[in-house]
Amino acid sequence: MSISTKIQTAIENSSWIRRMFEEGAALIAQYGRENVFDFSLGNPSNEPPEAFYRELHKLVDHPVAGMHRYMHNAGYEETRAAVAKTLTAKSGQLVEAKHVLMTCGAGGGLNVALKTILNPGEEVVILAPYFVEYKFYADNHGGITREVWTNRKTFQPDVEAIESAITEKTRALIINSPNNPTGAVYPAEILKKLGQMLERKQSELGRTIYVISDEPYARLVYDNLQIPSVFDFIRNSVIITSHSKDLALPGERIGYLAASPALDDVTLFMNGAIFCNRVLGFVNAPALMQRLVTSLQDESIDIGEYQQKRDLLYSHLDGLGFKMVKPGGGFYLFPQSPIADDLAFVRQAQKHKLLLVPGSGFGAPGFFRIAYCVEMETIHRSLPAWERLAIDVGLKC
Repeated sequence: MSISTKIQTAIENSSWIRRMFEEGAALIAQYGRENVFDFSLGNPSNEPPEAFYRELHKLVDHPVAGMHRYMHNAGYEETRAAVAKTLTAKSGQLVEAKHVLMTCGAGGGLNVALKTILNPGEEVVILAPYFVEYKFYADNHGGITREVWTNRKTFQPDVEAIESAITEKTRALIINSPNNPTGAVYPAEILKKLGQMLERKQSELGRTIYVISDEPYARLVYDNLQIPSVFDFIRNSVIITSHSKDLALPGERIGYLAASPALDDVTLFMNGAIFCNRVLGFVNAPALMQRLVTSLQDESIDIGEYQQKRDLLYSHLDGLGFKMVKPGGGFYLFPQSPIADDLAFVRQAQKHKLLLVPGSGFGAPGFFRIAYCVEMETIHRSLPAWERLAIDVGLKC
């Protein structure tokens, strides 16, 4: 039996992240878990905060009648209201429950948004380096991605380059801050400049251009940095996020989509998104997880642990001669590859039992990604392997 040629090609060119994770499993089986240092997958080693378990126990010990039945496709009213309250406090905009749709993680939310807005052949601008699934998500709904590089020295959005890439077919721009894979945090002045440019282009082209802000790392920021609300700077904006990182619940697939109250035809957009949530087969976000996160909107894992991991690994690699931008958030480092071929470098790292992901997998050849959301002990044990790799590629004598 054959499968779609398109899907077969996609599998063959599929995510380097998963590929390295699978190769790592083979190395672990051969050498033992303690001797392999897997920095390939952004799968947090942290456990959820205590508040999560308290709420879970409450529901288990005192179940609510009908708590596992269908609800409105948009999700529970009280959960959406809790999300809206948090977004209102952060942005200063009056976000209401009607502006929120509970989703099956950020991936589900992105697909819902893109299906809602895209006509076949319309374009979605993505910023390199980018999360590779954006290309598949846009393609799922007939969209075409246009890649625009960020500033290569800072990984901040290049607003002029984005403007040059906008055409009469542009329907959306996806931004991601803190960024996967670079860890870059986009400041208010960049968002303001971006919003002003988009207002000008929308007026010129006579069409809505949506900014989809993918924010699963929004609470993982360091050095007293702040994540400004995109709602305050970009009128036609949609926030999509998940609790995979901030509550360490990646396997539970719970997140939300929230539309700016100022969005063009916001009611129509939300009606479309709710419809798409149903017909894409998600139907609704998981009922139990919705009930749990209702009271956890202000909770988070210990961000300090991630900052300690970042500081340890960044300082060590910097001392070995690796060149990189210090990330302001998230849990990734994105150094330059010491040799031009990032695929060859990653293969060389494997010889030292270090599992990394080539930058080519993020539209950024010549770089590589390190996911430091592993146990601190793993980072400490990996340091001699990094030293041997640095010597191997000529960074350290």
